[in-house]
Amino acid sequence: MDNHTVPYTTLQHLRIVMVETSHPGNIGSAARAMKTMGIKDLRLVTPRKPYSQETWALASGANDIIEQAKIVPTLQDAVADCQIVIGASARSERTLQWPQMDARECGTFVAAHLPQQQKIALVFGRERTGLTNEELDHCNTLVHIPMAFDFLSLNIAMAIQVLGYECATAVRLATPDQSVTADPEEALASAEALEGFYTHLEQLMIDTRFLDPENPRLLMRRMRRLFGRAGVTVSEMNILRGMLAAFAGRKFRERS
Repeated sequence: MDNHTVPYTTLQHLRIVMVETSHPGNIGSAARAMKTMGIKDLRLVTPRKPYSQETWALASGANDIIEQAKIVPTLQDAVADCQIVIGASARSERTLQWPQMDARECGTFVAAHLPQQQKIALVFGRERTGLTNEELDHCNTLVHIPMAFDFLSLNIAMAIQVLGYECATAVRLATPDQSVTADPEEALASAEALEGFYTHLEQLMIDTRFLDPENPRLLMRRMRRLFGRAGVTVSEMNILRGMLAAFAGRKFRERS
């Protein structure tokens, strides 16, 4: 293997997620971009038209990635087993800001976490409108690709190519961290575990009247940002869920 080749095993925990892709040709082009960077895990969230002749033509040798891709109904399903979810977004005019990094910083971030056996998803939205705020709720952070100020749009396959390249390059140049622990309790909690926690937390806040479902005031979105930044581990998640259960038990005892 030459110095410019990134072994597949280094990127086996990196997943590409495409949300409601409109043009089947973009799926083929994205698969080809993934193949060149050694990324094989593709999830498609309710694509408008999954495959066509154009899909296979533009895949150009990356048919195996399309054949192994999984089609799922929601973004939550696509990232359930991932510990880190990064949403690709060029939109900045939002009511509430998410943590952000640029493409190069994303590569460095991914290279730092993949050796810890953390499964990471890079999420790409619709060709025209990107990701909704509700979909960004499932992301720990956002990534953007810096571009000339007068041209703010990239084809989705191009975006996957750029971010894939930055991740592959950073992984190739990274120095292995010898201090990484293999303790599963200290691994980051999965997106599925976090979603269970958010549901539990929201219900308890409603029950205690801390959250008014008729006027939520972005409270849950802020809580998602808070815990998304925290990097909650499996053991910490167990503590948080135990605390919520204890608080709920006290609430019901006080009512009785």
